[in-house]
Amino acid sequence: MSDPRHFWALERSPEPPAVRTWGRMPTLTGRDLISIADLSAAEIGDVLDLATALKAGADSGQPLAGRNLAMIFQRPSNRTRVSMEVAIRHLGGHPIPLFNAEIQIGERESTADISRILDRYVDGIVARLVFHRDLIALAQAARGPVINAMTDVEHPCQILADCLTVRELLGGLEGARICYVGDGNNVCTSWIYAAALLGIDLRIVGPPGYEPPPHVLETAAELGAGHARIHPTQVPAEGLEGAQIIYTDVWTSMGQEAEQQRRRTDFAHLQVNDSLLGLAGPGARVMHCLPAHRGEEITDSVLDGPQSVVFDQAENRLWAQQALLALIFAPDLVHGGAGRIGLSRP
Repeated sequence: MSDPRHFWALERSPEPPAVRTWGRMPTLTGRDLISIADLSAAEIGDVLDLATALKAGADSGQPLAGRNLAMIFQRPSNRTRVSMEVAIRHLGGHPIPLFNAEIQIGERESTADISRILDRYVDGIVARLVFHRDLIALAQAARGPVINAMTDVEHPCQILADCLTVRELLGGLEGARICYVGDGNNVCTSWIYAAALLGIDLRIVGPPGYEPPPHVLETAAELGAGHARIHPTQVPAEGLEGAQIIYTDVWTSMGQEAEQQRRRTDFAHLQVNDSLLGLAGPGARVMHCLPAHRGEEITDSVLDGPQSVVFDQAENRLWAQQALLALIFAPDLVHGGAGRIGLSRP
């Protein structure tokens, strides 16, 4: 805690080149992360700058020393659980995983009651839930920070890691040409909001009936102040032309298993294979938020090929989430919950 190399005081000690001097105090302390849309472009930049510094070896101190974080998993998790748990431990904290069989949100107890109880024991909650409405209920009842580790509506921690990956590849985010190939799902929604905030040229290629919800596109237009460059299309060549990043996700998300065969048929022409990759040109890189259904939405030759950065992308979950946690639990900044992200508090 007393180490002078805390990230909000980096200007007074030499650090690796990736570390920048903070021109202002970071503003995430004590706040929730419910949606990527609740962050400003500058705040996303703060997270990415710190993630870059941490990845380069900078010392964030121990902002979670003596703190306990509950980690609720209604959905199975590999990358999210491991990367979040390691990030918490790197920052000096103690993660407490809670699984659906133990906590049974909305069954044994109401979501609000669970939140109030955990709030008496822990300093924050990380939640990977089936329904976004339950995440909002958790956050409304809790005094400590609540972080969205995925719901049916959004996946903001994934997108922070993705933005870090794109920035590493291209040197910046504004004007980046990204083509998302797939369903207008939770990952797509978070990408749309981030693109609107950051000036990314986002093309979304999907079959009829799988477009992003209209209200998501309307929100993106508001976030981008009329300058958002979000282009849904059903024509692969149109979306992929000049793309620097090709991004895909599974065609059938958790909870949609009954639709699997229909989705396979509807999305078959959008498999990210060598032929589709060729529509973007030789310099395009391929991203996938994982887990991948090899031979379905993406082929082995692409996922394991020279244009794939999928496993670099997966690693960046650790660095982006560690940076996010460090900024939310920064001990030298004022706590108290004012300006918490994403919710109107009574």
